[in-house]
Amino acid sequence: MTMSIMPNHTRQPLDKSLRSKLEKVVIDARDIAEKAASQALERLGVGDAKPAEYLSDDQRRLRTRLRAHGRQLGDAKAPNGQQAIKKLVTEVAYEHWHRMLFARFLEQNNLLMYDEHTPLTLAECGELVQDPDLARDDLERACETGWELAGVLASKMLPQIFRVDSPVFELEFAPEHQRSLEKLVIGLSPETFQAQDSLGWVYQFWQSKRKEEVNKSEVKI
Repeated sequence: MTMSIMPNHTRQPLDKSLRSKLEKVVIDARDIAEKAASQALERLGVGDAKPAEYLSDDQRRLRTRLRAHGRQLGDAKAPNGQQAIKKLVTEVAYEHWHRMLFARFLEQNNLLMYDEHTPLTLAECGELVQDPDLARDDLERACETGWELAGVLASKMLPQIFRVDSPVFELEFAPEHQRSLEKLVIGLSPETFQAQDSLGWVYQFWQSKRKEEVNKSEVKI
């Protein structure tokens, strides 16, 4: 990740105290997001050999797409149809959290654009999804929350980072997990989103758990 999505004004490195706060937030976010992703995938039976009878047609189609995406990531499918979901869990957690975080980066820099001339705040995104008379495209009309709309707008602005058509974003986290992630993003100081190196630190902190696991395993990379 780079700061190239942000305007190149004179920016300072992230303050040490803010960096410590960001580190805790990102580490907590990874734990929550991975738990949320695992539970959401298990509800759809993505790793199961056969779809559960209670799934709707739309859920079955999403399950099929997620299984295919998981295999692309490297999750193995056994001869009996069971499929690993570890890599998919990691991908879902990463994508959901970072799209939320990028949406706030964009918002804090007046770059979360509704159209060519209209930047939005997260609060305004919440207001827009409640307005049934507002003319929006099909994707935006499908949004039920302000955060969901903010994510769609972020994806449109950064299609090389977040694919709007990815099945990952059709997966919904449980409300309690989603609220926890939103609280973490909102709790970050506005100054965090103005520093020149914040996104680089975000990536490093996100990887710290995996780095610690590798170090403990004493397996050479």
